[in-house]
This record gives sequence, structure tokens and C-alpha cells, in this order.
Amino acid sequence: MSGEDAELLTIAQELLTRVWRDGRHEVASAVRTADGAVHTGVHLEGSCRRSSICAEGAALGAARAAYPGHLPLSVTSVVSVQIKPAGRFRVIAPCGVCRELISDYSPEAVVWITTVEDDVVVPVHALDLLPDKSRRAW
Repeated sequence: MSGEDAELLTIAQELLTRVWRDGRHEVASAVRTADGAVHTGVHLEGSCRRSSICAEGAALGAARAAYPGHLPLSVTSVVSVQIKPAGRFRVIAPCGVCRELISDYSPEAVVWITTVEDDVVVPVHALDLLPDKSRRAW
């Protein structure tokens, strides 16, 4: 992981440490935009699961709100973390909806995930998380 992306990991871990509540705020995300700014989001669990908001979506919304209005949103890196049993942080892949959001707005973004096979944190381009994704101009 590059130094800049390791910084995103640290920021996401610090955010989750500060706000974590079991069943409420279990994931934090940090994204970097093309201008170098970092934006964060935290998972908000709703009483009816459908009202929940993922950390990645919250971070993308924060980035869009702060990004110059005349420019398309350009996210370069995404790191999301969850606290697993025994208090261990784990880099996690975005859910399907967040994969769609990230790839809609920044298809070339690097998304850090932990591989299922060997439990290694690796970079993946957003579009590679959605093979054969329909491409639509946003």
C-alpha cells in the first residue's frame, strides 16, 4: 500500500475507533479525490435494514459535497475498515451497491480489499469489482 493509501487506512481506523457501536456504526471509509483531499464516511445502520447507509456511500457523498461543482467527482483511492472479533481491524471490500457507486463516479479508482483466498490486502480497480458492468456516462 502506498504511503498516501496507508494514510487513508489510518484515517479510517481512527474514525471507526472513535465512533464504533456494535450494530450501529461498524464500518468506516476514507477516500482520496484527485485534488488530494481526503473525505470520510461511517456506516449508519437503520432500524429497518433498508434505511442503512454504507460508509463508502457516505464518504462519496462528503467528497461530492466538497468537490468543485463544475468538475466531475474523481476519487483515486478507497479504503474501508471493519472491526472484527478480538478488536482487529480488517480492510473490507465494498458491498455491491457501493461498488456500483464507486465505479459510476470514478471507474479508475483503486479500491483496497482483503482477498478471501489468502487474507492479503490488495488494490483493485473499481471496474474490476464489477465484471461486465454497464457503462453509463454520469
